[in-house]
Amino acid sequence: MRNRIFISAFSALALLFSTVINGPGCANIVPPQGGPRDTIPPVLLKSNPGDSAVNFTGNKIVFTFDEFMDVQDIQGNLLVSPMAKINPVVDFKLREVTVKLKDSLEANTTYTLDFGKALKDITEGNIIKDFRFTFSTGAYIDSLELKGNVLMAETAKPDSTMIVLLYTNKDDSAVVKEKPKYIARLDGKGNFHFKNLPAKTFYIYALKDEGGMRRYMNEKQAFAFSDSAVTMQLKNEPVSLFAYAIKEKQVAATDDFGAPGGKPKPGTATEKRLKFQANITNNQQDLLSDLILNFETPLKKFDSTGLRLYTDSTYQPVTELSMLTDSLARTITLRTTWKENTLYNLILDKEFAEDSSGRKLFKTDTISFITKKKTDYGTLKIRFRKLELEKNPVVQLVNGQGIVSSFPLNETEFNLAIFNPGDYEVRILFDANKNGSWDPGQFFGTRRQPEKVTLIGRKITIKPNWTNEYDIDVQ
Repeated sequence: MRNRIFISAFSALALLFSTVINGPGCANIVPPQGGPRDTIPPVLLKSNPGDSAVNFTGNKIVFTFDEFMDVQDIQGNLLVSPMAKINPVVDFKLREVTVKLKDSLEANTTYTLDFGKALKDITEGNIIKDFRFTFSTGAYIDSLELKGNVLMAETAKPDSTMIVLLYTNKDDSAVVKEKPKYIARLDGKGNFHFKNLPAKTFYIYALKDEGGMRRYMNEKQAFAFSDSAVTMQLKNEPVSLFAYAIKEKQVAATDDFGAPGGKPKPGTATEKRLKFQANITNNQQDLLSDLILNFETPLKKFDSTGLRLYTDSTYQPVTELSMLTDSLARTITLRTTWKENTLYNLILDKEFAEDSSGRKLFKTDTISFITKKKTDYGTLKIRFRKLELEKNPVVQLVNGQGIVSSFPLNETEFNLAIFNPGDYEVRILFDANKNGSWDPGQFFGTRRQPEKVTLIGRKITIKPNWTNEYDIDVQ
């Protein structure tokens, strides 16, 4: 009986071996696959002390996870609230992450550790998002909360790289001289959320902290401030902040040819012909734009009589023409009311300009171009609802290049006879000083908030040779 079983088993193995080697058909040997990629972040198994521990008196916290751990950019990610004078030291080994507290802790105070994106597994790099740990040196955990939102005042859009700061010192200078008591990050929509706050009065700011100083260093930083303090209660109203930055004034800059009016640097190879470009696309001039000549090197001489503009092949002179130069002497702007579908000829005399390198034209030159047709443009009509005219609204049409055009509104209906086709965002600037443009705020002294902009939550599309009509609610 045992022999028959042995022979039968041997025969089955031989048949299987023969099938693999000889057929049926052709067999492909496929190596085993590694399976799907692990996308699950590490899981905390335990901590010592446990989360929300009270009466804490130690100086070390140990976290144990279910995977081997890695820690990245701990200085840029870890937020300790209340903020420590000396940053903790964070070590990691195998599955453990250890936080060593180097600063003395305040009595009867709730602390939170927000690790941001610092913690991840060492194999796949899966980050633990929103990992927070709370403990208290007193007998209870503070539980008050404060929520809010920060938007850039000029664009009505968030900047998630900014942080929100809470101070207990009411002096305006505290945001410059001192580090804050509490810090919170913004999410992708500009929202912030402070948890585990005590029943105190706080002064609220937001700023872009590129240097990691946690302070307001200069007016070029994006910065926001609340008009009033918040005294924490069981339920607190959300806080809205509007950030601004003072833009640098444009000044004459040096380049490879030195400052405007200077001489070329020694050894610089330069051509003798004056170099410039006109903002004409496909030999067509936009009816809504000026003709601009952009020069490679700043000009030291310009004779406006050396530029003459004519229409048609008969060279009819354009009499209503103005010319402007910028403060850097790099552009000449020619402004006129363009006729549609018309041939223009711009004559540039040989001596009309000389740049700071002494370059001129070799001879009198001509730029010929044709203006676009009105049918290349679309008509735009917008009827605004819930628009507060008493706040001096200005409609701004915006594309990927920035603000294309802006127009003050005196009524709730807005009409443009011709406008360039494309997709646009619509923003409403509330122009407090009626100067037609957005103005930043000023914190020290006047505590003036920046002018507010409302972003319409829909895009408009302007089609050519078409009347494009929209009804828009201003939120």
